[in-house]
Amino acid sequence: MKRSILSLVIVVSVTACAVKPAMAAEPLERIPGTQALTIEGDIAAKLLSGVDKFVMRQLDQTAQQRDQYWQRDLSSVAAHAQSVQPNRERLRYILGLRDARREFSHPQIVTQSLAVESQVIARGGGGEDGAATYEVLELRWPTVGDVHASGLMLRPIGEKATSGPVVIAIPDADQTPEQIAGLSEGVAGESQFARRLAESGVRVVVPLLVNRGTQGDKVPGDRGRSATITSREFLHRSAYQLGRTLVGTEIQAVLALVDWAKSEPAKTPVGVFGWGEGGRIALYAGAVDERIDAVGVSGYFGPREAMWQEPADRNVWDLLTMFGDAEVATLLAGRTLVIEAAEAPHLLLEGGKGKPGELRTPTLVAVKEEVTRTAELMTGLMVNEEVVGWSPDLVVSGSAGAGPFGTQVALSRFLQPLGMQLRPAGPLPRDNRADFDPRERQLTLMYELDRHYQDLLRRSHSVRQDAVWSRFDTESVEAYQRSIEPLRREFREQVIGHFDLPLLPPNARTRLDERTEKWTRYEVVLDVFEDVIAYGLLIVPNDIADGEQRPVVVCQHGLMGRPQDLIGDDKYSAYKAFATKLAERGFITFSPQNLYMGPVGDSFRILQFKANPMGTTLFSVMVPQHQQILRWLATMDEVDGDRIGFYGLSYGGKSAMRIPPLVAEYGPVICSADFNDWIDKVASTTNPRSYMWTGEYEIFEWDLGSTFNYAEMTALIAPRPFMVERGHFDTVADDWTVGWEFAQTRLLYQGLLGIGERCEIEWFAGPHAIHGKGTFKFLQQHLRWPPSNP
Repeated sequence: MKRSILSLVIVVSVTACAVKPAMAAEPLERIPGTQALTIEGDIAAKLLSGVDKFVMRQLDQTAQQRDQYWQRDLSSVAAHAQSVQPNRERLRYILGLRDARREFSHPQIVTQSLAVESQVIARGGGGEDGAATYEVLELRWPTVGDVHASGLMLRPIGEKATSGPVVIAIPDADQTPEQIAGLSEGVAGESQFARRLAESGVRVVVPLLVNRGTQGDKVPGDRGRSATITSREFLHRSAYQLGRTLVGTEIQAVLALVDWAKSEPAKTPVGVFGWGEGGRIALYAGAVDERIDAVGVSGYFGPREAMWQEPADRNVWDLLTMFGDAEVATLLAGRTLVIEAAEAPHLLLEGGKGKPGELRTPTLVAVKEEVTRTAELMTGLMVNEEVVGWSPDLVVSGSAGAGPFGTQVALSRFLQPLGMQLRPAGPLPRDNRADFDPRERQLTLMYELDRHYQDLLRRSHSVRQDAVWSRFDTESVEAYQRSIEPLRREFREQVIGHFDLPLLPPNARTRLDERTEKWTRYEVVLDVFEDVIAYGLLIVPNDIADGEQRPVVVCQHGLMGRPQDLIGDDKYSAYKAFATKLAERGFITFSPQNLYMGPVGDSFRILQFKANPMGTTLFSVMVPQHQQILRWLATMDEVDGDRIGFYGLSYGGKSAMRIPPLVAEYGPVICSADFNDWIDKVASTTNPRSYMWTGEYEIFEWDLGSTFNYAEMTALIAPRPFMVERGHFDTVADDWTVGWEFAQTRLLYQGLLGIGERCEIEWFAGPHAIHGKGTFKFLQQHLRWPPSNP
């Protein structure tokens, strides 16, 4: 049923000049048909708090909902491995394991130090005669693209140097290969697990990981800027936008070694053992590659629902929908998985321009619960026609699972399926490289990884052409609309994310905010989901005639903004009070509160990291908020539900690219002060405008580079009218990046669909601000207001 505020507007127009505001206030307190809005204080902050409560509840429910994504066949180990292959492929995808690894016959032996006369940089161990039993070499091997991994090999001296099991020993990110090999200080002798494994006669390769420091140097491509984020977050940012992850690239380095080991004539047993970040890599590597015979995970295993508290590079898109550590572990069923409950790396990142994060040792209770959950998932597994189940082998270090890592018990159990036994420890090896500097090796790795991700960025345009543009049917506008529906679904489910929940009844609550001779403004609150509300300011012109319906413009604020910023305050001059000015021109306007708001610190940014592991984003909430707003507006007698436009500035322009494609009720869309080559803007390390250098650590969106840049997003808006408003001096982007991206949009509208009159751009000599000239005319034309407009 339509709700009318006409009677109240008439009261305003008749009495505004003759009656004092206080006398006329009573009948104007709320919109007829709505309840009184009684919420006091900062409604926007309450909105954000409610969304956080909602997202946390959804997060807590993920573990109970995962079974629906698994179709396990427990009749045998082989049958189970086959039945979970789709899950294994899903894990590979969300880790970004999509680049082909390069083949090589043997890792390259290198020596960085001129002080070493031969390729051997150290010898260690001690046989019965006191002679060394293994030697240490520097290695380098190709992985993906032009990236090379580097590290150490500890190999037996003599005939076993090129045969026998291979173990990939992975340190934590803040450890060097030398530290767990006993060549440098920093790791206690009892935890130097690479050395202990080498002393036991296996070939050990220790890869280098990207560390968590800022290097104290310039990071790749920074054009003179100093890094204020960790090296891992810096590389993860661009990788994530391009459908990769830093941990995935590090897994590729491990799997390249598995390729090499398994290519040998003999069926070489391969094991992977890691601590901290290395344990995480070991677990994932074993899960995605069945060729790995034994996996050891130390200082990592446990529940993942709180992964949002960890550093940014721990973020894995949609992980928790299908996987906790227990589910990942079941992908190793039938093989050896040793879980060592031991002290984990401790790290506290307080933010700055990077994401705050913390690493700490999981409680023994949490580790045991996750191991138990693994066993429960595998209850009933048949082995050799007997129901025996399967579970990881839990080793507890210390009395509370917080003792030293790489214990004798853990290593012994890890070596058993490789046909080896742990031998007594020998003397520490001595590094013969007098001038070795590990920082050079670290920076080389960073530069190669950066170049790889930047190469993916350069090629992303052609990837999107194949993934999106090739699917357009432009024979007619009607054919085009049909052809983009599957793409719209993919955008909703795989890019923006979607909570599969019905909208609640709106239960509208309103109250008068202000009135003038020209318009009346209300605060509006609507229910969306449990704990989730929509909030905004509705401005209604006072001259609406009885029975008349007006178009609506939804006016969207930018980063750290509020609806109040759009209504008329010199403090917010960038907005030029455009919500009020449009109302003065006769439009009904609604200014919603979106989630990217202040001043509440980084709450909304952390909220993004709570949502991402469920395959959702901030926009997964904002889209249904806008759906509810538009559906409620359409119930009002004064509103023409077929004439509703969207006009957003800055982050509101970012919203213009993501919300209207999924809200069919929107008509014309205006993106102001944001439209540009978005993928380059976000992921480039050569573009000085890039988000790679800023504190907006939530801005990175999974795999957007392979799917939807701004031209592709406008394709989901088409054939509805679309306009860009661009100030030449707007430092968000350079003009040429705006023109490059808009040219593709213009090609679609004018060249392919023949509706060029629906697509415009206005350039003006101004900064990052509303211009309000051509855009107002655009709205008047396409919302047919005033009525004299065609």
